[in-house]
Amino acid sequence: MLRIEGVSAAYGGLKALSDVTLTVEAGQFVAVVGPNGAGKTTLFKTISGTVTPVSGRIVFEGRDISALGPAERPHLGIAHVPEGRKVFGAMTVFENLEMGATTKAGQANWKANLERIYALFPVLAERRAQYAGTLSGGQQQMLAIGRGLASSPKLLMLDEPSMGLAPVVTDAIFERIQQLHREDGLTILLVEQRVAEAIEHCDYGYVLETGRVALSGTVQQLSTDDRVRQAYLGM
Repeated sequence: MLRIEGVSAAYGGLKALSDVTLTVEAGQFVAVVGPNGAGKTTLFKTISGTVTPVSGRIVFEGRDISALGPAERPHLGIAHVPEGRKVFGAMTVFENLEMGATTKAGQANWKANLERIYALFPVLAERRAQYAGTLSGGQQQMLAIGRGLASSPKLLMLDEPSMGLAPVVTDAIFERIQQLHREDGLTILLVEQRVAEAIEHCDYGYVLETGRVALSGTVQQLSTDDRVRQAYLGM
């Protein structure tokens, strides 16, 4: 579904990605993990189009989208749930979800998508008339994911969904992400600092360090790799 081929990118005047190559197959749950400053968020921004690669290609469903504008990419089926949630605080929960449904597929499937979002996150249904800025951090993260789902994505990209959340809330978020993958067959690309949880839930993972892919493999391969165990799993 998605191929990143030798992508290098600069962000904020610094080279953030160096010859990164990775693949996400349809229906897969792929995690990209690594320390702060590894280039994980920049990778997502190159996929969504807000950062332009200086070299390499981004191919989605067989089409090179490297030169495609960021406003066009959601219409292909790419939904980016950004780091830090970034909900529209002065708008209601319902209005935030409507903002996600601006794609043709999102508009066509609005009713079914809304029902699914409310089933996954009942608190959003309960608070649909509440301003998003008054929600807790965990509720805002649920809303950000729901907004992404409202576009009827083929690929859901989640950037640090655990950021700033209590462990019990993060566990609940991960359960819903797993549910989307398991029940809906949704293709998921996750960037996460909580390496143990990310590796546990994914089908395949990449370890990004200083803008390069340092390691990649299946859950079994990564969880038993001594470098991953020592650097990220505390073992």
